[in-house]
Amino acid sequence: MKRRTFLASGAGLAAATTLAAPAVAQGKIQWNLASAFPKAAPGVGTNVTRYAELVSAMSDGRIELTVYGAGELVPPFGVEDAVQQGNAPVGHGPTYYAAGKNAALHWYTGVPFGMTSNEQVAWLKWGGGQEIWDDIYAQRNMKPFYSGNSNTQSGGWFKNRIESLADLQGLNMRIAGLGGEMLRKLGVNAVLLPPTEIFQSLQSGAIDAAEWVGPMLDQAFGLQRVTNLCYVPAFAEPGAGVAVVFNKDAWAELSPDLQAICEAAAGQAALEMHGQFDYFNAQAMQSLKDEGVEFLNFPDDVVTAMRGAWEEVKAELVAQGGDVARTVESYDAYLTSARAYSAAMTEPMLSGRG
Repeated sequence: MKRRTFLASGAGLAAATTLAAPAVAQGKIQWNLASAFPKAAPGVGTNVTRYAELVSAMSDGRIELTVYGAGELVPPFGVEDAVQQGNAPVGHGPTYYAAGKNAALHWYTGVPFGMTSNEQVAWLKWGGGQEIWDDIYAQRNMKPFYSGNSNTQSGGWFKNRIESLADLQGLNMRIAGLGGEMLRKLGVNAVLLPPTEIFQSLQSGAIDAAEWVGPMLDQAFGLQRVTNLCYVPAFAEPGAGVAVVFNKDAWAELSPDLQAICEAAAGQAALEMHGQFDYFNAQAMQSLKDEGVEFLNFPDDVVTAMRGAWEEVKAELVAQGGDVARTVESYDAYLTSARAYSAAMTEPMLSGRG
């Protein structure tokens, strides 16, 4: 298959003269890894480059992944197609970029008023989320692994203040995922743009507002140079999970120890991404404040309307049955208990520490 190249080591060549060794044992595996994000983008880009470093180090160089950023190998929204078709053995990005294939994939990135990053990990590991995810991806000959989350995001950068629901009417806003569907019900013209086009579109006036990620990445993309009004937090997408996805034929070629390394590297990259976002978001938020950025909260009536619109969107999707219905049933079952626990423990602790 054209997606792979093997470099035979000396030991591999020696073994080949005596017996037919498995392909993996004969040399080093070199695979392309296509990402939906620019490689240099803090958090989301460094997540995939760090993953490749970990796989190489943990495998003692038996697997080398060459990372291609958004558009370098395939378009940002075409990563999973490339993996499914075998044109790249491994891909990286948010699953909801492929939600046109299956709407259930939104829940593996993030949904309005949904889980925190820690809750998402808990659901995947112990709440049955991973099993459903594995099954959904097996339908397309892929194997997914959670590799991190942006943690709590910003609600968006707006050129004008949002003081009532009326201020959302006719607004052209870059926003991804089901948050966009939610805001459409409130009169917003939601536009999905790849990350590399956000700044130019906001600056040119093609859009009036933009939701990207949070202080660290928003600052890196220069959104504060267009407007100084940033609304927080992102009820439309509390946090966004990212994944490393393998073509199952490629995955099957790996020995059990190499499979374990690839899976463990995703877990380590996820842990580092969680910490990276928390640390550098705090630094970037203060820096942005020093530049004159105002961090504002959405009015209560807007938040209430968002919540109602989200329930409508979710009900419409669940009514379709299939993978969405079973994913939502599993997701909401854990989210109900997670909310109760958070209200009793986490929220009072955060409030009390000042």
